[in-house]
Amino acid sequence: MRLIFGIFPLLVIPVVLYNLMAMAFGGPVQGVDASGQLLQAQAAPMANLLNERFLGLPMISGVEWVLSKGDAIVLLAVIFLFLEILKSTSTGTATIVNHGISLLIFILCLVQFLLMPNFATSTFFILTAMTLLDVLAGVIVTIVSARRDFGVAGDV
Repeated sequence: MRLIFGIFPLLVIPVVLYNLMAMAFGGPVQGVDASGQLLQAQAAPMANLLNERFLGLPMISGVEWVLSKGDAIVLLAVIFLFLEILKSTSTGTATIVNHGISLLIFILCLVQFLLMPNFATSTFFILTAMTLLDVLAGVIVTIVSARRDFGVAGDV
């Protein structure tokens, strides 16, 4: 179980969640108006869904704090990014495989962001940036910790 946890990049969870939402609830890019003319959407069809209320809590100040669905996905991704950086401090084979899979997830996210209309949102752009940070930070942290291990063992 620990090996699977070490190989499995946690940022795939919010990306898959966004993909499921985009496939199930994303609207069409084109529509027809009353006169029969074809209209092209100016914003991603997912934008309205991501801006919907997910959670609301009354504050002591008297206002209500509202968390949207897009914000909740980003918050989940931030938590997983933190855990991914913690996992990257090890220098085992599972960590290297994790970085490779994370790179594939970043490439997939980048392609989806550039080519698919439901993925052209700020929420998905932030997820894509987080997958890039996961790859870069993971590789850098692994190299630095491996260099330290080598320096201690090699008495350098």
